[in-house]
Amino acid sequence: MRLPAAGGAVEDEVLRAADGSEAAELLDDWMHRAAYCKIAKVVAVEKKVRRRRDDIIAAVELGISNGRVEAINNKIKVTVRMGYGFRNTDNLVALLMLRCGDCQPQLPGRPVKARKKGVKGAKSVAA
Repeated sequence: MRLPAAGGAVEDEVLRAADGSEAAELLDDWMHRAAYCKIAKVVAVEKKVRRRRDDIIAAVELGISNGRVEAINNKIKVTVRMGYGFRNTDNLVALLMLRCGDCQPQLPGRPVKARKKGVKGAKSVAA
């Protein structure tokens, strides 16, 4: 969601802040200006941002985003689109588990590759 008017692209400044206190200061400044804006939609966005203020500050402090979740959702949508020709949903679920999971089955006629140490679920394989 882009924070409109009354401050331009403030979300870029807030999300790129060095720490939570700087982000809080920038966000509070924008919310103050947006609350007194004469554009009703800007005021409505300000109310929503005010309700989620603590969450926004926490995201800046922790440096997290929902990018990984969105990537997995997109991968699932693409896989479901590919699976429209499947005769049953078990095959689609198996394909989703294969594409989105950490499963790497051994294919017939292929040499066994040793997985890196420290990888979750990795088993040491002697060639």
